[in-house]
Amino acid sequence: MVSTITKEQISGLPQESFAGRIIVVQTENEAEKACQYLEKYDSIGFDTETRPAFRKGVSHKIALMQLSTNDTCFLFRLNHIGLPDCLANILTNPAIKKIGLSLKDDFSAIHKRKPLAPENFIDLQDFVKYYGIEDNSLQRIYGILFEKRISKGQRLSNWETEILSDAQKKYASLDAWACLKIYNELKNRAKIKK
Repeated sequence: MVSTITKEQISGLPQESFAGRIIVVQTENEAEKACQYLEKYDSIGFDTETRPAFRKGVSHKIALMQLSTNDTCFLFRLNHIGLPDCLANILTNPAIKKIGLSLKDDFSAIHKRKPLAPENFIDLQDFVKYYGIEDNSLQRIYGILFEKRISKGQRLSNWETEILSDAQKKYASLDAWACLKIYNELKNRAKIKK
C-alpha cells in the first residue's frame, strides 16, 4: 500500500460523494430520535463544523456535529439546539466507537458547548500510522485508500446560516462518513493479512 500521496495526485482522482441518507437535526425532539437510532451502532463516523472567523480574536462555537453510519448521516445543528443530553450521552458512551480526525480541537470546541469527557474516540491521525500511512489529512488518507478525492470546497462556508445548502450538507456528511469508511477498510485489511 502507498504510504503518501501528493496534492497533484489527489487533484487527478475522481471525486467521492456520500450516497446515503442525510438527516438534518434542528429540534430536541429530532435529536432524541436520531440518538436512539445511533445508539444501535458500535462504531460511527464523527466530525464537526464551525463558522470560520476571518478576524483575529474572533471565534465561534461548533455549529454542526455530524455522526454517520455506513448509510445515514445526521447533521446536528448545535447553533439551533445546543448540545442536548442525548447527544452528550453518545459522545461519552464507552460502548460506541466514534471515529474522527484531529480530535483535540473538536474536544476543546465541544467543551465550550458543554463540559463532558468524550469516551471511546479513535483519531485516524494516530490510527493510520499502524498501517504504514504517513499522510494524516482526511483528503490524503482517503485518496491513498480509495483512489478518490474528497472536495474541501465548503469548509469555509457559513455553518450558522439559517438553512444549510445541499452543497454544505453533502460536504459535512461526506467527512463523517469517510472517517468511518477509512476505519472499517483498515480493520478489514488487517483481518485479511492475519
